[in-house]
Amino acid sequence: MSNVPIVENQLLVCAVAQASFPLLMQFTKRVFDTGCNLLDVRLAVLGQEVTLVAQIAGTWDQIAKLETALTRLEREDQVGMIVRRTTERTLTGTNLPYAVEVVSADRPGLLHQVNDFFTRRGVLIDSITSSRYRAQQTGAEMFTAQFALAVPASMPVAHLREEFLDFCDHLNLDAIMDPVKG
Repeated sequence: MSNVPIVENQLLVCAVAQASFPLLMQFTKRVFDTGCNLLDVRLAVLGQEVTLVAQIAGTWDQIAKLETALTRLEREDQVGMIVRRTTERTLTGTNLPYAVEVVSADRPGLLHQVNDFFTRRGVLIDSITSSRYRAQQTGAEMFTAQFALAVPASMPVAHLREEFLDFCDHLNLDAIMDPVKG
């Protein structure tokens, strides 16, 4: 018996289908049938569409079988798909995890402005979730966004937080910026 570790190949898949199509079930069936393993999956219904983003691992032959199965899913069920080989993310340990939440009356460009603030300062954005909703109490159209950030450990966090809160005050955004614990 060999102690050589099995090298996992990885696949990144982005899929879009009609919301009435059981995309998650059809997708996970193909992953299971090929012996691959789901590492990360995100699913959302946006408008009349369902979107799925997934990272999958497996041996080279399992990944090849999955690529073929996904091509059939795309062709037979009119699922829009982007499939790309990828590798495991390298974590350097030089960034600190922070969470940011922003709430405001909705107006065009807010997500871009917040993104621009962090990008210009060299803060990496790991993930964003944003949406628009109608406030139950007043009926106002509201904007909310949650960011997972990777702040360089060399950056003075107190200064970054102060700049961010000043930026939010200038745009009339309600925001919090806290370290991720745990």
